[in-house]
Amino acid sequence: MTSPTPPRLPFFVYGTLRPGEPNHALFLRGRTVREEPATMAGLMLYEGPGYPYGVEEPGGAVSGALVTARPDAYDELLVALDRAEDCVPGDPRSLYDRIAREAVREGDGAAVRAWVYVAAPAVAARLRARGTPIEGGDWLSRR
Repeated sequence: MTSPTPPRLPFFVYGTLRPGEPNHALFLRGRTVREEPATMAGLMLYEGPGYPYGVEEPGGAVSGALVTARPDAYDELLVALDRAEDCVPGDPRSLYDRIAREAVREGDGAAVRAWVYVAAPAVAARLRARGTPIEGGDWLSRR
């Protein structure tokens, strides 16, 4: 039995995949049709080893970008991002899980369902216990 094809949602990116950050150039440049500032409620950012982790937390909010992939690049991009984020759906050893959540575009306030990579349960538990939160939920503010 094959797994169902995931919906073609935009991606909400909050760390090194944001425009201007190193992984944006590696993975997203030339593969998108739109990149818009957005926020996502219900997440909190924690410091990682050179990149952040989004952890599901009621009351939290994270700044990022809503990235819409070119239709002809979508499937390849999804595979590349899953690999880059060490996300293997259903594997408890993954660092991140890809989940669908609502992001809010800053321009018009519209809610848009998007993929977001959040810390997998074991990683999230460690971060909640001993991690360093990124105040204000904006990875770019650490500079």
